[in-house]
Amino acid sequence: MAELTLIHIDPGFLVVNKPGGLLAVPGRGPDKQDCVVNRIKSLFPDCINQPAVHRLDMYTSGIMLLARNSETHRALSKQFEQQQVKKEYIALLDGKVSKKKGKIELPFRLDPKNRPYQVYDPVQGKMGTTHWQNLGEEQGRSRILFSPVTGRTHQLRLHAAHRLGIGIPIVGDSLYGNGQDGDLMFLHACRLSILHPLSRERMEFSSPPPWDSA
Repeated sequence: MAELTLIHIDPGFLVVNKPGGLLAVPGRGPDKQDCVVNRIKSLFPDCINQPAVHRLDMYTSGIMLLARNSETHRALSKQFEQQQVKKEYIALLDGKVSKKKGKIELPFRLDPKNRPYQVYDPVQGKMGTTHWQNLGEEQGRSRILFSPVTGRTHQLRLHAAHRLGIGIPIVGDSLYGNGQDGDLMFLHACRLSILHPLSRERMEFSSPPPWDSA
């Protein structure tokens, strides 16, 4: 597994590049304690107990934001709630996408009998909204830029795979595609833009997909 790398260090927050396969936050049991949060707390002992401002799926790589104190955590979380944070993801989809761009609006919810699988539900589901752009084809796979408006669990994975979305799963996705558990999933949080919690200056952070340099 690749190492967790620091992209930006601020007195109030940290921006890191999470490798695919590393948990964002600790899970249940001793085998699920190695995660971004615990690694950051070991590097920065003065960090609050729950610093993660948002999360990435275990097999999603890329930019993640963590707060070092409670005041900053509240301020950054409010930006997410008010949709002031801009996020972009790069993905490789397991097939050819014919359209150039689109907007996906699909309501979905957790399937309690098959956690953590999410299912389309126009009645009880909560709406997830994603803009996407087709960046071209690579050896029969489509490179897609996702710009999510909402931040629902598995949103991009479901929006890519579902027939009412793009209809083609992300390469390596073991839940919604043809991947096996533990496979590299080709979904990377490549860009994050926030307002500095004190100065309100717009800050942008970027990270290229790891498979581009492989």
